[in-house]
Formats: sequence, structure tokens, C-alpha cells
Amino acid sequence: MSEAISTVEPRAAKFNYVAFVIRAANVGGLAIIILLLSTIIASLAPGFLSPFNLFALTRNLAIDTVIGFAMMVVLACGHFNLAVGSIGVGAIMATGYFLEGLGLPIPVAIAGGLATGAFMGWLNGMLVIKTGIHSFVITLATASLFFGLMLILTKAEAFRNLPAAFNVLGKQRFLGPYSSMLFVTGFVAAALLILFKYSVIGRQILASGANPLAAEMSGAPVKRAIVVAHAVSGLLAGVAGVMVTARLAAALPSVGADWLLPSFLAPLLGGTLLIGGYVSVIGTLLGAILVTVLQNGLVLLKVGSFWVQFYMGITLLIAVGLDRWRSYYAQRIGLT
Repeated sequence: MSEAISTVEPRAAKFNYVAFVIRAANVGGLAIIILLLSTIIASLAPGFLSPFNLFALTRNLAIDTVIGFAMMVVLACGHFNLAVGSIGVGAIMATGYFLEGLGLPIPVAIAGGLATGAFMGWLNGMLVIKTGIHSFVITLATASLFFGLMLILTKAEAFRNLPAAFNVLGKQRFLGPYSSMLFVTGFVAAALLILFKYSVIGRQILASGANPLAAEMSGAPVKRAIVVAHAVSGLLAGVAGVMVTARLAAALPSVGADWLLPSFLAPLLGGTLLIGGYVSVIGTLLGAILVTVLQNGLVLLKVGSFWVQFYMGITLLIAVGLDRWRSYYAQRIGLT
């Protein structure tokens, strides 16, 4: 028995070392690409480094990163949340109603918007485990359901008379040109790092994604982990929704339709696996930076909006290709 252990341990150590090298290379490669891309754009478009553009870029980055985190959490257990935009707009309209319609204090209204997002995500998770239908189909259906219900309840009317103190949240800066919304994103990133690295439920979510059957046989509550992942995803979509409301100084029912593409791009570029079992919070942050810088640069270079969508689509295809390679290699060396 001791001989068997001594044989396995060096092999496991080798696997851990290989995994570390792959992940470090992914993060380091993203950082280098971002640096090169930023340098190229800054040389071609001098306005890229202007205070106005840096504020707009970092404000968009803060929101896009949280949207990416919302998808990353469900990808951890091998699921999808195609309703991320509909949940976000639901939280937006709920926050607007609580602020303008009911006149609630700002902290209470924000809490209500976040609770709305978390409830929608929880409902997605419950539907998945109760019906046994794949989350792709469930969230595709609820995306339409949530959005339609929101339009019915609000009659598609925006809330534009929000308190001035709330609107300030979207205009504050720090260190000169940078949006203060980055603090919210930083807090969310830290919370997710703690969730997946140090909490029991975080490890259960990852185990459910890596091998649901093995996780269930070992006693892990797989169904509960799936529901929690969807609820957290809904909560984060709600956070992004509240941030968008503060940025626009209004609760608009038209927001959220374009969230799906960036929600997948950031985590997939960052190293999160589509098949589940592994996430990268730092990688997702870098993936969001890359996408935001690319979008911003294309706009500054006066590339047409249709071409911007074309390049985003190409980027997603590259991200999916990288995911397939990572998944294959991880299975080959026994990491998943």
C-alpha cells in the first residue's frame, strides 16, 4: 500500500504543476494581449487615453465584468444562464419601481433589486432540478418569460425620475478618470474568490460540474449546489442591473438584450470551462478587460457597429476553441 501511495503522489504533484502552468500561461497570455492591444489602440486613436474615455471604459468594464461573473458561476457546475439579460432588466425595473414608484430609501431599493435578481436565478435552478431539463432550454424559456412579464407589469414604461443621490453612484470617480464602480466589481471578485476557494458550497458547485455522479455518490448535495449557483448568478445579474441603472440615471426596459455575448466571452477567454469543474475569477476579469478594450478601441477607430459585432463573434469562436482545447487537455492529464 505504501508503495502504491508513493507511486501516485508524484503523479498527482505533476498534474498539479501542469495545471498551474496552464492556468498561469492563460492569465499571463491574456495580460500580454491586453497590453499589446491597448498600446496599438492608443497609438492609432489618441483619445483612447483621454480622461473622458478612461472613465467611460472603466465604467463599462465594471459592469461587463460582473455580467461575466454571473455566467461564470453557472458554468462552474456545467450549466448555462441564457436569461442573464432578462434577469438584469428585471432587477433594473424593480430598482426603478422601488425608488420612484414606492419612494423607498436607496439602500432598501437596491436590496430589493438584488433580491429580485436572486429570486429569478433561484427559480431557474429549481426548474432545472425539478424538471430534469437542461439549463440551456430552461433559461432560454425563462429569458422570454421574465422579459415578457416585466413588460406586462411595467407596461414597458421607464423610470426616469430617480433620486439624484442614487444617480451620483454612476458618476463618481477615483484617482482622476477611473469609475468608482470598479470598487463594486472588486468586491464581487473578492467574494467569488472566497466562495470557490474557501467555502464548502463553492467546492460543491465545482465538484458538481466536474463529475455530478461522483459528487453525489460522495455525499455532496448536487441539486442544492446547482440551485445555489443559479441563485448567485441571478444575484450578480441583479448587481449588474443596479450598476446600469446608476450609470443611465434611469431604469429602462430596453437594457439587457446585448448581455449574452459578453457574459460568455469574459469567462471563456479567462479559462473557465464550458463543461464545468473549473473557474478563473482573475481570468474572467482579464477576459472582460480584453473584450471591453477591443470594443472601445473599435468604436474610437470609427469601425461600424456591424463590424464590431462581427469581431465580437470571431472572438467568441476563438474563446470556444480555446475552451475545447483546455477541456481536452484537462481530461487527458486527469484534471477533470
